[in-house]
Amino acid sequence: MTASLRHPPQPQRSVAGLHASALTPLAPNPLASTPLAAELVHGSQSLRLVAQPEGLLQVHTAPFRGSFAVVFSQALRAAGLGSRVLISQFLKGGVDQGVQRSLTLCGRLQWLRPAVPACLDGPLPTDPELASAAQAVAEVWDYTREQLLSGMVDLMVLDELGLAIAYGYVALEEAIEALQCRPAQMDVILTGPSIPADLVAMADQVTQLRRGF
Repeated sequence: MTASLRHPPQPQRSVAGLHASALTPLAPNPLASTPLAAELVHGSQSLRLVAQPEGLLQVHTAPFRGSFAVVFSQALRAAGLGSRVLISQFLKGGVDQGVQRSLTLCGRLQWLRPAVPACLDGPLPTDPELASAAQAVAEVWDYTREQLLSGMVDLMVLDELGLAIAYGYVALEEAIEALQCRPAQMDVILTGPSIPADLVAMADQVTQLRRGF
């Protein structure tokens, strides 16, 4: 007597049985009704992709003048990586620069100072002989404001804008309007002391340097 190595015949399922099993509903997923699943299904806004990153308004302030070096290094690095950068120093003079003689670094960084023989450290002069200082700062602000609104740069550094406002060289309302109307993708950094509270309230990030030594 020999044993057969063949497997015993398996019962065949009818086509109707296959169709019936294919149509049998699956067991409900216990995660389908959770808040996370609802957010994934219905909360499409939380999963949306941002087509273009929004720029930031940053404030770097200190109780003294001369807290500009760290931000300048950041701006120089950004220009070296291909960003278009404008640095406007509203009250720093001594090089008689002006809009027409602004410096260009890394091919993409424009560094602008007013055409005044020395740094400005006081209120807007009323003496007619000193009116040229007010005109020089106004030229820097007008050019900066134009660049700010047109979106010609990727990063803008406004050094001592707060002091320029406090001394009466730049109107606070004009500064607020220009910053509010700038292109959404532009980054702006305000540096120096005496940043007005209205501008601080608009900032996405505020850094305060409490001492310089």
